[in-house]
Amino acid sequence: MASELRVNTLKDASGNNSVATSFIFGGTAKAWCTHNASVSVTDSFNVSNTLDTGTGHFGIAFTSNMVNDDYCGSGSNIGSDDSFATGMVSDGAVVLTSRMDYQFRNYDTVNATDQDFNRVITHGDLA
Repeated sequence: MASELRVNTLKDASGNNSVATSFIFGGTAKAWCTHNASVSVTDSFNVSNTLDTGTGHFGIAFTSNMVNDDYCGSGSNIGSDDSFATGMVSDGAVVLTSRMDYQFRNYDTVNATDQDFNRVITHGDLA
């Protein structure tokens, strides 16, 4: 039989530093992933699958869906030569409650790029 713990506020061991559980639920990442250019995952949370949809274009499938497609995603990547790019959900990309596509572009050009170390994070509400 599963146990359930219902609380409104969490405090540290000394009884100080309280925080509402609604703050924790609303402010934590709901999914994140680190992967290389061939979408081999280094580590992840709430990610069931990674996709390579083209040069610099990737996607993640969520293990637990988001409540709607109004969530926020961002990311960054860095190459072995220390080149840097930013990640964003791109125009025309798939944004579903079950999946988010994104791309990485070099910060000094508009070209999408594959890099060695890719990181993406999603904030929003889980279904």
